[in-house]
Amino acid sequence: QVRLVESGGGLVQPGGSLRLSCAASGSIFSIYRMGWYRQAPGKQRELVAGITSGGTTNYADYVKGRFTISRDNADNTVYLQMNSLKPEDTAVYYCNYRNLITTTNYWGQGTQVTVSS
Repeated sequence: QVRLVESGGGLVQPGGSLRLSCAASGSIFSIYRMGWYRQAPGKQRELVAGITSGGTTNYADYVKGRFTISRDNADNTVYLQMNSLKPEDTAVYYCNYRNLITTTNYWGQGTQVTVSS
């Protein structure tokens, strides 16, 4: 089992910044991918950004140049730095851990991000 605890969401004005954190604990396998997904009301959950245990990153087109995913291997924490936030970034953001060998997925509880003036 892997437990994911997210933090850092909140209310921010358009153009502002937020930093999300996701701390993973439990049976962390050495080959994994962690990422952030988001789900807005009435919409499907969608990938925002991901990073593998090898350090490879990928981003959704709509966040490229604005969001940066990073990780701290020492404490199994993944961060999402979100800059130049737009109202359309408003959603619940979920942390995901995926074991790349077994393909097992784990999810955090979600953290609300609201971009509004």
